Amino acid sequence: MRDGDLLQTNVLGVDFDNITLDDAVALCLDYTKSRNGHYIVTPNPEIVMMANKNSLFKAAIAASSLTVADGIGVLYASKIIGRPLKGRIPGIDLASKLIEELAKQNKSVFLFGSKPGIAEKAADNLTAAYPGLVICGTENGYFTDDSLIIEKINTQSPDFLLVCLGAPKQELWMHKNAHQLSVGVMAGLGGSLDVFAGVVDRAPERWQKLGLEWLYRLLKQPSRIGRMAKLPMFLVYAVFERLKGNRHG
Repeated sequence: MRDGDLLQTNVLGVDFDNITLDDAVALCLDYTKSRNGHYIVTPNPEIVMMANKNSLFKAAIAASSLTVADGIGVLYASKIIGRPLKGRIPGIDLASKLIEELAKQNKSVFLFGSKPGIAEKAADNLTAAYPGLVICGTENGYFTDDSLIIEKINTQSPDFLLVCLGAPKQELWMHKNAHQLSVGVMAGLGGSLDVFAGVVDRAPERWQKLGLEWLYRLLKQPSRIGRMAKLPMFLVYAVFERLKGNRHG
């Protein structure tokens, strides 16, 4: 259920909400009060390209309450096209700031996804970092029956549900089950649980500010080179989009 007041910017077929991190957190806090099946998606260039090849995935993104630009490539592409976004909003930053605010109100969070044991480690670290936070449940991402997961989540009725199943599984899962879930707001956050659990290191702050987290991850995991190779092509597509717009203009 999308807020009609949000301004959107289309970047290569995906509509992004043109919003700042602080505004996104405030909006998510409002969603926790309405408890109306709201879910957040955080596409990067790889996800945008994937969505353009998968209509169900694209529909799941379009149906979200909030779509924010996770990758620096999306930000660059928006500038190339001539419709610049206000800024990049990494999913893990949005989750961290939202959790910080929820902790001040003793609100609850449910951690869902990743390998067995990861959510529990993340729960320990988050409760230590954010006094007042209530981790009301955890569940790993290895499941075969949606109904059992939904029942467990609904029993706790969390204010915030982290869905960390990787794209496109997490977006499709949220879209499919949003109307059945008793949650304030949920967000598809990929590998964020691994970072919260301390099993994966995030790029140092300086790298983050320079928009080079992708390079840091590549240096740490050279096997990601195939995925990272899509970024230059993504920007080439943005150039073509700009040229096409100029011709139509």
